[in-house]
Amino acid sequence: MIERDRIFVDGEWTRSSGTGTLTVINPSTEEAYATIPDGGADDVDRAARAAAAALPAWSQTTPAERAEAISRVADILESRADEITRAIVSEVGQPLDQAEFGQTGTAIQDLRITAESVDLVDWDEKVGPTLVHRTAAGVVGAITPWNAPLKMICMKAGAALAAGCTTVLKGTEIAPLSSFFFAEAVAEAGIPDGVFNLVSGTGPSVGEAIVTHPLVDVISLTGSVRAGQRVMELAARDIKRVALELGGKSANIILEDADLEKALVVGMEDAFRNSGQVCGGLTRVLVSRKRLAEAEEIAKATAEAHVIGDPFDPATTLGPVTGAAARERVRGYIQSGIDEGARLMTGGPEAPEGLDRGFFVRPTVFSASNENRIAREEIFGPVITLIPFDDDEDAVRLANDSSYGLAAAIWAADHDRAVSVAKRVRAGRIRINGSPINSRAPHGGFKLSGIGRELGKYGIEEFLEYQAIG
Repeated sequence: MIERDRIFVDGEWTRSSGTGTLTVINPSTEEAYATIPDGGADDVDRAARAAAAALPAWSQTTPAERAEAISRVADILESRADEITRAIVSEVGQPLDQAEFGQTGTAIQDLRITAESVDLVDWDEKVGPTLVHRTAAGVVGAITPWNAPLKMICMKAGAALAAGCTTVLKGTEIAPLSSFFFAEAVAEAGIPDGVFNLVSGTGPSVGEAIVTHPLVDVISLTGSVRAGQRVMELAARDIKRVALELGGKSANIILEDADLEKALVVGMEDAFRNSGQVCGGLTRVLVSRKRLAEAEEIAKATAEAHVIGDPFDPATTLGPVTGAAARERVRGYIQSGIDEGARLMTGGPEAPEGLDRGFFVRPTVFSASNENRIAREEIFGPVITLIPFDDDEDAVRLANDSSYGLAAAIWAADHDRAVSVAKRVRAGRIRINGSPINSRAPHGGFKLSGIGRELGKYGIEEFLEYQAIG
């Protein structure tokens, strides 16, 4: 059992004003793994005051000084990468070999890219006789999710620090240890007191206190649509800026001349990573009607090749979902697909064989209509839906027939044709023929998927304001 009994405020590890603790459950074993302080509004007030006091000096440091400080944090995190990865696997359940890069490696990479990106920001430009200066927007309240705990902290806190902002972070209470590792790295890197503060706790007690605190200027949240709506509602009272990265129901569009097997295998790997608990996962698979039967067989075989089990076992390719409530929700969606008449190709709502403990779900493939609930709502589990289309126009129509617009993928033999289709799809990130995610390019979405962009210089710019001088 790991016990964390302090929060990080004004450069010191200090007792929380709250008297309770929160318990972290290992989703593979269903056993208690760690405890953290259950903080509250008084802790947030101390943290916000510390951040506000540190803002004038930190915002006046040079971009190069801030980049150097962020690079030191990245170095320290990298030196503890094995420890951090094992903690994330124990909290989240993603298989170890996937988490080494998908969780810890990419988080550190993103932080380094943020440090490099300060030189790409136009801090000062002349518009006629006027100097247009970009300056820190103020104190940032960052609220991060459990599915990629370190990565989201690095994306938000790293960009805020690069912009010259100070930060109050509420890391997730479900997978919280990354927030403590990050705070330790900040302290070791010598970042001034009050520039970064950590208050652990729940959304209602700590998250809402951050959003409503009068000294917090900007809110950045990654979470559910419901959480985003609540943040916007509370932030509107004081006209605070908000940046939201919310849900997704992303389309994997496979045109009829594409390499069908590669498109399905790579697309399903994306959809099933972290047991499908990724907001940009390609969970709606749009396939030419002429090739639907072939696609169904490939998808079925691909899903059934997954090995479900202990995430520390090298043979495992699919771990658990995050908790009992998540498991029941995902199984409920699978049952709803069956009840609505969608064709179940493989998987189902039953527990995987031989796994009596842990929050495991069978990898599931449906063939259905875009009108089915399983094709319209974010499931956040290892479930994909194959949906047929007639031509390129129909594929675009189906892709856009969604409340979300976070990500998509296009597969085609002709690259220019794929790009033409991509430009008509209302999604923030669109990959062509399996291209890798570029962490220097912006990440964010349309519609219910959120407001604003993260990563690279675009993430830094979310925390800047313009001044017209002269």
